[in-house]
Amino acid sequence: MEASETRRRGRSGGGGAARRAERTAVRIEAARYIERNIPNFEVLTAEAIEIIETNADTILAEIGVVFSENPAALDLWREAGAEIEGERVRLPRGLARKLCATAPSQYTQHARNPERSVVVGGRNMVCAPVYGPPFVHDAMGGRRYATIEDFRNFVKLGYMSKWLHHSGGTVCEPTDIAVNKRHFDMLLAHMTLSDKPFMGSVTEPSRAADSVEMCEILFGKEFVAENTVMTSLVNINSPLTFDVTMMGALETYARANQACILSPFIVGGAMAPVTVAGTLTQVLAEVMAGVAYSQLVRPGAPIVAGAFVTSIDMNSGAPTFGTPEAALITYGAGQLMRRLGLPYRSAGSFCGSKLPDAQAAYETANSLNMGLLAGVNFMLHSCGWLEGGLVSSYEKFVLDADQLGVLHNLARGIDLSENGQAMDALAEVGPGGHFLGCAHTHANFKDAFWRTEIFDYKPYETWSDEGSRDSQTLASARVAKLLAEYQAPPIDAATSEALADYVARRKASMPDAFG
Repeated sequence: MEASETRRRGRSGGGGAARRAERTAVRIEAARYIERNIPNFEVLTAEAIEIIETNADTILAEIGVVFSENPAALDLWREAGAEIEGERVRLPRGLARKLCATAPSQYTQHARNPERSVVVGGRNMVCAPVYGPPFVHDAMGGRRYATIEDFRNFVKLGYMSKWLHHSGGTVCEPTDIAVNKRHFDMLLAHMTLSDKPFMGSVTEPSRAADSVEMCEILFGKEFVAENTVMTSLVNINSPLTFDVTMMGALETYARANQACILSPFIVGGAMAPVTVAGTLTQVLAEVMAGVAYSQLVRPGAPIVAGAFVTSIDMNSGAPTFGTPEAALITYGAGQLMRRLGLPYRSAGSFCGSKLPDAQAAYETANSLNMGLLAGVNFMLHSCGWLEGGLVSSYEKFVLDADQLGVLHNLARGIDLSENGQAMDALAEVGPGGHFLGCAHTHANFKDAFWRTEIFDYKPYETWSDEGSRDSQTLASARVAKLLAEYQAPPIDAATSEALADYVARRKASMPDAFG
């Protein structure tokens, strides 16, 4: 199922002119979030699950976790029955899992265009773009620090990308704006340049509060009080540490009934053990403690259990992506999160390559496919990731977004309807014939196969005559086409003015800070 929106420019009168205008009109399509009709891939046996869950409880009860510089959090834990020693919190066996039970198994994140709203959890998968890189890269300008203009371009590309369900958050870090003010400009871009759902700021609790206030302008205060309109990323400082900045943002969002992705940031061998089972144990312990804390702040607050996992190159210390170990952890974590009854975040367009080349393609394909098969419900970084997450790439953004269409088609599974069985086609063609001209092919050819919007399938001679373009060149042309055709979604003029006024007033009320 797809929700589509057609914008038409310069349409003439009836007849042939109207038909030509229809063919050349800019179509902005947005596919509905993925609904899986295929089974999850599960690697943990019942015995393995029991071992990992028991060991995670042992970590929480005997080793404990740290809630740093957060006396209010320690008070909440103390009241819940935890043992407090300094900033270390030890949870009696079963306490974390009991507290996690009040977190919803799925929730709806509302977009300002209701057709773009997403349901996070269940058999669904929501795809959101890359998050956090300080640099951008394109074929023309190379690698450079990101600006707010780059940020706006990526929001536009996300809005124009059919298979991307979510506008994301910090699609790149606009370094030309003061650190304490850039969240205003980023949120304003998401709210006005796209009508897909988006993420709020987490870099300081007050910025999370600003995000809530801006949503109250966009959606209305009463609507925000009763509905979830943001899903924001809160990282755990692995191993086993919950810092006051991230927890402050989580507290702000939980109290406002806005969703958070509670995600350990794991680099195997550095922030977690080198073994799959050891890492899964640590991930489960950290997730249970963090989700449990969110429920202490507000029972029923929506939250997604995350698992950002990569391994490390033991020669250079650099993170590696698309590896079999990361896949096993992603599959296993999916099983563990489903047993907790929580929506699951993991995977993405991960790669360590410096360019959108063969290395990037292999590593990204491995990572995207494992996300689909692992039962991921929210896939952050699903397009645009380059150089281990340091770079948002224009070309890779559109290449990855194109490949998300493959995941949509895979997730549908096999059609066993009467049309899917195709017995009429087999009977019509019979032995020795071909199916190109049969009625079944004519009835289904438009939607029979997934179609790329970038890759080249032309004969060699045609490809050569057109300049022997590689995938990066084709992607550059796609970026230029999308940005040239971009048309902002309509927004109420009074709301747009109120948002711009809020941003101007708030930015003027504080001096620039770049630290």
